[in-house]
Amino acid sequence: MINRVILGLSVALAGCVHKPPPQPVGPPKFTVGDGYQSQGEWRYPHVFPNYDATGLATVMADNQPPITADNEPYDPDALAAASPVLQLPAIVTVTNLVNGYSMEVRVNDRGPDDPGRVLAVTPKVASLLGFPQSGPVEVEVKLNEQKTDALDASLGQGPQLTAAPEAGITAQSLGPPGSSSAGSAQNLTPQVSVTNAADPGQLSGHITVGQANPGPLYVQIPGFGRAKDAHVIMDQLIGMPAFTTPVFSGDRTLYAVRVGPYQTVADADAALQQVLQHGVNDPEIIVH
Repeated sequence: MINRVILGLSVALAGCVHKPPPQPVGPPKFTVGDGYQSQGEWRYPHVFPNYDATGLATVMADNQPPITADNEPYDPDALAAASPVLQLPAIVTVTNLVNGYSMEVRVNDRGPDDPGRVLAVTPKVASLLGFPQSGPVEVEVKLNEQKTDALDASLGQGPQLTAAPEAGITAQSLGPPGSSSAGSAQNLTPQVSVTNAADPGQLSGHITVGQANPGPLYVQIPGFGRAKDAHVIMDQLIGMPAFTTPVFSGDRTLYAVRVGPYQTVADADAALQQVLQHGVNDPEIIVH
């Protein structure tokens, strides 16, 4: 009996042995990639000179591939994320619009596969930003152009992805809605910086607490150069609450078709699937 107990403990302990992370073949590499289809939705990665998008974010699953799309080891405790379209690697600020928490993360992988999702984050990022235990959350994703350009230019030096430090939290008092005044920021915990200061992609791990700004969800088909073309698409969405609206892209005014508003993720997802069934390509879910 004693031998059986010892054998059982040995097996249990053997299962708890920590495996070293997989080693990528070579250093991280700048990656864009071709367009691809995921669950009926086409994604077109390219180099964005600027990027500021709202939408729904999810948490990466436990069965992530061990190596990311830009050849870094996947680490669930890293300040990292996956984007369906951004150049890799990239530095973005992710804001949880439900609670106003935001922080910088490194986008180094492709995903998520779910249609209508703008980002997937590691479990560590999800915990720090207060994501719900299940289901997606409304976010804003904004590219840091300067840091991204510097990081991509340094890839010959092989920057290393480091695990997240214990994050400091910065509370930022904001002006009233519509005000350009951001107020002053107060550091609530001592600053902790990621090591490897030579890496332009280093992240501070700090959380800024701003004003929560959740909003209704819309399904959007963006990017028409003429209002007439947007109206053609809108007319295909028979029976759906669709309308056209101007959107500003750099120095151009484009026209988008929006469907909604929807108050729940389930309703927005159902509308996105309905848009696809109408034969309309490239719908996305936005917060507005």
